[in-house]
Amino acid sequence: MSSAAGFLPWQQTIARQWLSKRDRFAHAWLIHGLAGIGKRRFALAAAASLLCEAPIDGLACGNCPACAWVASGNHPDLRRIRPDAIAAAEGDDPVAESTEAVSSKAAPSKDIRVEQLRALHNWFNTATHRGGWRVAVLYPAESLNLISANALLKVLEEPPAHTVFLLTADAPDRILPTLVSRCRRLPLPIPDPVQCLPWLKEQGLSDPSQWLAVAGGAPLLALERFHSNTQACPEWMERFLEVLASGRSPQIGPLADLLEQQPPTLWIDFLQRMMVDLSLSAVEGPVRYFPGQQARIQKIARRASASRLSEAAKWLSSQRAVAGHPLSAKLFTHTVLQRVAHDCSPT
Repeated sequence: MSSAAGFLPWQQTIARQWLSKRDRFAHAWLIHGLAGIGKRRFALAAAASLLCEAPIDGLACGNCPACAWVASGNHPDLRRIRPDAIAAAEGDDPVAESTEAVSSKAAPSKDIRVEQLRALHNWFNTATHRGGWRVAVLYPAESLNLISANALLKVLEEPPAHTVFLLTADAPDRILPTLVSRCRRLPLPIPDPVQCLPWLKEQGLSDPSQWLAVAGGAPLLALERFHSNTQACPEWMERFLEVLASGRSPQIGPLADLLEQQPPTLWIDFLQRMMVDLSLSAVEGPVRYFPGQQARIQKIARRASASRLSEAAKWLSSQRAVAGHPLSAKLFTHTVLQRVAHDCSPT
């Protein structure tokens, strides 16, 4: 464990302030904020700090036996509660973690199952290993279904002694309100670029400001996009913007054929961000996501109708909701691109 106790650079100040009050610590915390700022990392680092036997300024020392157990994934007083699909993506065996039989042929669950919460009862009734805290980190809280959320609610209504629950969420409004009411809330702000740009450069990003912009200020999302794309603004979008800025009609067919090979939520997300920048430019504001394309975006926004741009942005949101299961992927892709091109065209 690093000297920063596992916290990212932009998290350390708020972590020290928060963990310094552990004598009056709540039994359940909802850690929330923008997707991609490191809430899961924060919660796991906080768990390590709570379990540490010799914390320094509230943060884990990284040297005691408890820190060694956390680092090896073997601390008896730490549990991670997450969907099987996330456990598998993180390199853990969801079957091995579960007390319930899970068919090897079944797709890993994307929900936190009620059995995962019921399996904690024996853990709650066992004394902590070294007489300290017991910490359960649950993420993302939005993956609780109604049954599992109610099971957790019953636990939090009569919380086990010496136990802290750390829940993370991008959108607290998607969580059972009675469950939210049982938690203290800890909002994590969007980090200052001054703190996260040097870190992104250390991760190998040659132009971190462009990637941070397209990620809306979320550094971990910027890093994820860097690893999955060759450019902050994909080549297909550059060509799309270039044609629209020239006042010409783009060739939808070839572009649709290209995007049809990608997950629709990915390219729709890029289009949504493009529409935000166009809407900002329409009212003479600075672009947010694609600063390298500002000149082209401004040309399009000057010619297009601001109301039509706004309507297109709302329509794209509705299309994203059904993007995972379109009746015809080809027709869906053509329809979305044609609508966006039409609403970005000169009035």
